[in-house]
Amino acid sequence: MRPAGAARGRAILAALAAAALILFAADLALGSVRVPLREVARALAGLPGDPTSASIVSVFRLPKALTALAAGAALAVSGLVLQTLFRNHLAGPDSLGLGAGASVGVALVVLAAGGPGSSLLAGLGTLGYGALALAASVGALLVLGLILALSRRFDDAVTLLIVGLLVGYLAGSLVSVLVYFGSPQKVQVYLGWTYGSFSSVTRRELPVLLGSVALGLSLTARSSKPLNALLLGERFAEGLGVRVRGARTRILVAAAILAGAATAFCGPIAFLGIAAPQAARRLFRSSDHALLIPGSALAGSIFALAADLASQAPGGGAVLPINPLLALIGSPIILGLFLRSSRSSPDRV
Repeated sequence: MRPAGAARGRAILAALAAAALILFAADLALGSVRVPLREVARALAGLPGDPTSASIVSVFRLPKALTALAAGAALAVSGLVLQTLFRNHLAGPDSLGLGAGASVGVALVVLAAGGPGSSLLAGLGTLGYGALALAASVGALLVLGLILALSRRFDDAVTLLIVGLLVGYLAGSLVSVLVYFGSPQKVQVYLGWTYGSFSSVTRRELPVLLGSVALGLSLTARSSKPLNALLLGERFAEGLGVRVRGARTRILVAAAILAGAATAFCGPIAFLGIAAPQAARRLFRSSDHALLIPGSALAGSIFALAADLASQAPGGGAVLPINPLLALIGSPIILGLFLRSSRSSPDRV
């Protein structure tokens, strides 16, 4: 990368980080009860202050904001690597059925082992949280492996997306069967989970979510050079000395961990995995994954935090579901991709 381009990339990353930090602080301060920023700072630093404000920030809002930050980054980076791997800008955890595969794993764990309560995570325990993330990641990985195997038989992007939707419907059917045999209370909680939310994760579950996302992001960060080479095809990557099979396996596992962990703890979150990487590409105007990976992570966190803030707009304790709000953000970006692709090439999105 040229020095001017590198400087521009660093400036954009700094701007995205600043925007994410501002939204993170706003998510801690705003809600049904407004907390002054000085009280937020005192609560985060552990300094004496208003006990009610400290409790609101540390017990409720900090886990929620950290969840939005982590889940947004996880889904965005997962979508980025899937788009590179399949060479399809409309590939993402939801469009390829990874969310549905993760939902199968979640349904198996929760409907079989979850305890009674108003939260999907109630009664699982620390080991249960790890099992939940693992089951969701394995479900996502199985779907992703099936999609990858089927994608080698098709050349056009539209067919691949149709295959992903069909596999997602198949996984959704399995979830429906599992839900049918669950108790009414667990089924009701599970159906509420499907709307998507960042507020169901408490301080007990948060370390498992953050650890899973950190693992997935570290695997992805190690793959920036192979991802750049894979943009031009596997043969080209092999010519550059990339061990394609090992790199592809690492990328698949990272994408499954990221999508599975976010889905397990937050529910099926749509649009973010497609929209955030595309926003990063437009900002950086680059295909270098050394920039796109952190840029997509920050863009995903910004989208998630903005949606979480907007979900509290009605006030009075009412909270809107996350998915419709993310659809308002992601749909124009995805529509723009369709319009741009129709002008450039009818065969590749």
